[in-house]
Amino acid sequence: IFYTMMALVNPGDEVIYPDPGYPIYSSAVRFAGGVPKPIVLREENDFRLDVDELKKMVTHKTKVIIVNSPHNPTGSVLNKEELKAILDLADGERLFILCDELYHRIYYGGEMAPSMYEFPEAKEKVILMEGFSKIYAMTGWRLGYGVLPPDLVPWFSKLQTNVYSHAPAFVQVAGIEAYNGPQDAPKAMVEEFKRRRDYIVPRLNSMDLVHCVEPKGAFYAWLNIKKLNRPSNEVAEYLLNEAGVALLTGTSFGESGEGYLRMSYAASMEDIKYGLDQLEKYLPKLVK
Repeated sequence: IFYTMMALVNPGDEVIYPDPGYPIYSSAVRFAGGVPKPIVLREENDFRLDVDELKKMVTHKTKVIIVNSPHNPTGSVLNKEELKAILDLADGERLFILCDELYHRIYYGGEMAPSMYEFPEAKEKVILMEGFSKIYAMTGWRLGYGVLPPDLVPWFSKLQTNVYSHAPAFVQVAGIEAYNGPQDAPKAMVEEFKRRRDYIVPRLNSMDLVHCVEPKGAFYAWLNIKKLNRPSNEVAEYLLNEAGVALLTGTSFGESGEGYLRMSYAASMEDIKYGLDQLEKYLPKLVK
């Protein structure tokens, strides 16, 4: 993310990014002197990016469009037609796509979520971002990679050399082993995530005060708490201190996250059941 902004964005250039979305998108744009332009992901569209709305937002100042699918924090997934329509907006000279596919293989509709790199022209227009932290449970090892148009490689290489140098050797070796080794464990992990999702979503939707759109990928549930008529920060703090349940406030992911909380199900089923029991017990107390 940082390298893309530093390599492509000049002061005043605009970058369109999803809101709610990973908070580093907008902060990296600002660091480079660019202008963050959020495109709101709406519940009535299952939190998928609206391509028609995106087209209207693109101007002569737009330098990068950020796409994240499967999406953090909502779990939405764009289909191939939507990805192709977004790809067609880029020209590989003035406007590029930064495609964040960190959850590419944590997808519940098949082995892998649809990708822009299924289209040959993506090689000249798309900066693909992937990593090992999610699918190989290597969070904290900070190992990832990018696939980008050849003309951008020298600029990214200069940034890499001066900012990060290289990943520690033992981390690189671990990544190679993970990538080249048997993939049974990652597949089993995704199946387990799906089992947890299939338990969480019906339980949330059976509660009177919250509901949740079923995530199609990643490992998060995006809870709508608007019936509580309280700020997300307040609800998250109450649940942490009173119920012992840690949920991330929706506004951590942008202004449109108000009225939502993010629940991660990268936890044991025992902890998930306990957490949902606590929600059922403590949420009604907020409306008394």
